[in-house]
Amino acid sequence: MSRSLYVGLAGVVLGMITAPLDGMMLGPALPVIVADLGGLEHFSWVVTAYLVATATATPIWGKLGDLYGRKRVYLAAIVLFLLGSALSGAARDMTQLIGFRAVQGLGGGGLMVGALALIAELVPPRRSGRLMGLFGAMMPVAFIAGPLLGGLFADHLSWRWTFYVNLPVGLVAVLLIATTVPGSRQRTKARIDVPGVLLLTVALVALSLLASWGGNRYAWVSAPIVLLAVVSAGALAAFVAVERRAAEPVVPLRLYGNRNFTLAQVLRFLAGAGMMVPATFLPQYMQLVKGASATASGMLILPAMLGMVVVLIGSGQLISRTGRYRAYPILGGALLTGGMLVLLLLGPGTGVALASALTLLVGAGVGLLMQSTTIITINSAPPRDMGSASGSVTLWHTMGASLGAAGLGALYADRLRDTLGDRGGTTGAVHAAVTSGVHAVVLAGAALGVVAFALAWLIHETPLREQPAPAPVLEETLV
Repeated sequence: MSRSLYVGLAGVVLGMITAPLDGMMLGPALPVIVADLGGLEHFSWVVTAYLVATATATPIWGKLGDLYGRKRVYLAAIVLFLLGSALSGAARDMTQLIGFRAVQGLGGGGLMVGALALIAELVPPRRSGRLMGLFGAMMPVAFIAGPLLGGLFADHLSWRWTFYVNLPVGLVAVLLIATTVPGSRQRTKARIDVPGVLLLTVALVALSLLASWGGNRYAWVSAPIVLLAVVSAGALAAFVAVERRAAEPVVPLRLYGNRNFTLAQVLRFLAGAGMMVPATFLPQYMQLVKGASATASGMLILPAMLGMVVVLIGSGQLISRTGRYRAYPILGGALLTGGMLVLLLLGPGTGVALASALTLLVGAGVGLLMQSTTIITINSAPPRDMGSASGSVTLWHTMGASLGAAGLGALYADRLRDTLGDRGGTTGAVHAAVTSGVHAVVLAGAALGVVAFALAWLIHETPLREQPAPAPVLEETLV
C-alpha cells in the first residue's frame, strides 16, 4: 500500500476512536454535569439516548455506505457526530443535553461500521488482519484513556471539554480521509428500504429501552417491560417479513444464509456481553471491596485491556501471515470461559495485585473473539454488501454490550440485595455482598464463554480473499 493510503487509514481509525473515547470520558464527568445542569432524575438518559440512537443508526449507515459510497457516508457520519458533540458541550439544561446526545449518537452509529467498511474496501481480508488488530486495539485504549481524560477535564477544566475535545480529533480525521482515501464516482440505481428502516428503528429502540430499564427502573415482569418486549418482537417479525420482499433491504437476510457469517454475528454478540464484565463490574469490586478510587479502579483492570490489545494485534498478524483463522474463535471461547472461572478467586481478602492480574484471561478471550469475527464477517459477505455486513457485526456487538450490561447488572443487583438483606449493612457485609454479586456475574460470563466455545467449532475454514471489496457502483439512488 502507498504511504498516502496508510495516512488515510490512520484518519479512518482516528474517526472511529472518537465514539468509544467519548463514552468512556463521560462516566467520571456525569456527577459534575448533574451538579451543574440539575435533572438528577433524568441523568441516565444522557447515556441511554446516545445508545438508542447509535443502535438504531448503525445498520442504516452501513446500507447508506453501500448505496452512496463508503467514503462520503463515513465523512457524513463523522460530521454529524461532531455536530452533536459541539451541541452537547454547549447544552444549558439536562433536556438539551439529552437531545443533543441523541444527535451525537446518530452520527456515532456510523463511525465503527463506516471504518470497517472502508478498510474492507481498501485492503483484502488476507492482508487486513494486521490492520484490524491495530484497529481493534483502539477500543481498549479508549477504555483506559477515557476515564482518565474525563476525570481530568471535569476536575481541572470543564465537563464541556469531554465533548469539545472530539472536535479537533474529528476534524483531523475528516481532513486525512478527504485528501488521501480514494472514493467512488460511479452510481447505481437503488431504492432505500424506508419500511425496513422504520421497523428496525422501532425494534431497536424498544429493545434498547428494555435493556436499559429492565431490572433497574422497572421489574422484569412489569407491564412496561412486557410491553416493550411485545413491541420489539412484533417489530422484528414485521421487519423480517419486509426484508424478504425488499429490493434493497437495509439488512440483507441473504447474508445470514452463510453459516460462517451467522456464527460470527452470534459470537460477536457474546463477546460484547462478555466485555461488560471487566469494563463494568470488576471496577465495582475494585472500588467497593478494595477501596480504589474511580481512576485507580480503571488502572487496576489494565491487565484485561492489555490482554485484549495483545491478542488483537497478535492474532491479526498471524491471520495475515497464515490465512487461517478458525482456531482463534475456539481459543477465544475457551479463554473467556476459563478467565471468568478464574475470577471466582476474587474475595474480600484477595490482594490488589492478584485481583488485577486475574483479569488478564478474560480480556484475551474477548480480544480473540472480536478480531476473528470481524475478519470472518468481511470474508463471508459479498463485496456489494460490505457496508451492511460491517454494520451487522457492529450492531451485534453493540446489542451484546447493551443487553449484557442490563442482564448481568440485574443479576449483580439481585445478589447484592439478597446478601445485604441477610447480613445487614456493615462494611464486612458490603464487601461480601459485592463479591457475591461479582461471582454471580462471572458465572454467567462463563456460561457465555461455553456457548461461544461450542459455536466456534462449527465455523468452516474458507480461504481469505486476496482482493479488497470493490467500491460500490453508484448511478442513481431513489427514495
